[in-house]
Amino acid sequence: MPRSAFGGLPAWVPLAASIFLAAPQLLGQQAYVSRYDLFTGYTFLDSPHVGLFENGFHAQFGVRVRRWVSLGVDYSISAGDLTLTPDLLLPALQQQLSAELGALVAAHQIPAGYSLVVPAHSRTQNFAAGPQVASHHWSHVTLFARPSFGAIHELATPHPTDPIATQVSNQLAPSGNKTDWTVFYGFGGGMDLLLSKHIALRTQADLVYDHLFNDLLKDGRFTVRFSVGPCFNFGRNVGK
Repeated sequence: MPRSAFGGLPAWVPLAASIFLAAPQLLGQQAYVSRYDLFTGYTFLDSPHVGLFENGFHAQFGVRVRRWVSLGVDYSISAGDLTLTPDLLLPALQQQLSAELGALVAAHQIPAGYSLVVPAHSRTQNFAAGPQVASHHWSHVTLFARPSFGAIHELATPHPTDPIATQVSNQLAPSGNKTDWTVFYGFGGGMDLLLSKHIALRTQADLVYDHLFNDLLKDGRFTVRFSVGPCFNFGRNVGK
């Protein structure tokens, strides 16, 4: 991901911050607030606890039931790579692996300093629905915030790079991959920069928590999802 000169921050952070700080200067209530909006764009998911970074696609559809609140559905799909190490596993699995690796070291089948690492490829889908509140107090900027609740599905496919990692992968995922569903919860928000009556540039982010693969992994994880792309506003004007 590209980095900026601002202390190593991602390049999009200063841009988003500058737009946000400029928003109060864009005075004037919005004359047109659409009944419907549709967003499609690029997204990334970052789960640093498991070393997972994914790129993908994000789509949303909303219906504005009041000028300041919408109900909508949300879907994203992304893919990337993660790294599985023994310290991420449940304590019982860690003890089992430690005993197995210790026996291999004692038999001189692996060196004493062997470090187990299992790379894997992940594909993640997020499904959500719920309310979103928005402010239309500026003529060219809409700010919004929402709770983030939904379901997440992940398919992880190990790609071991040595015989020992292959043996461990076969124990943890005998079918060659591992899949799981669970719920997530958190919050999110962002802004629409209105380019015209019906088209806006949307930037948004969500911070959520989940515990996928709880039969293998000891901890849940926080994930940041950032998205950017066009938003299309249409339908009748929702009055005050």
